[in-house]
Amino acid sequence: QVQLVESGGGLVQPGGSLRLSCAASVRLFSVYAMAWYRQAPGKQRELVASIFSSSVTNYADSVKGRFTISRDNAKNTVFLQMNSLKPEDTAVYYCKATSPTTSRTYWGQGTQVTVSS
Repeated sequence: QVQLVESGGGLVQPGGSLRLSCAASVRLFSVYAMAWYRQAPGKQRELVASIFSSSVTNYADSVKGRFTISRDNAKNTVFLQMNSLKPEDTAVYYCKATSPTTSRTYWGQGTQVTVSS
């Protein structure tokens, strides 16, 4: 079973930065595809960024050039560095892991990011 715990959310001003962390309790973390999603009030959950076991990454157009997803396999952790934050980035951010063998997905509890002046 996979357990994910997000942290690092908070309140920042527009233009500020935050780094989110997702700690995974899982065997063979390095083989899992990892992703960050977000959900704003009244909106559907959307994919923000993903990173695969090969370290290949992709990003939503809305965050390209501002956000960076990375992973530290030695620490079973995936990160989301968020720079130049905008009010529209305000959302609950969720970590997701996908098993390469079963395709089952696992979700963290979410961490709130609020961008406001």
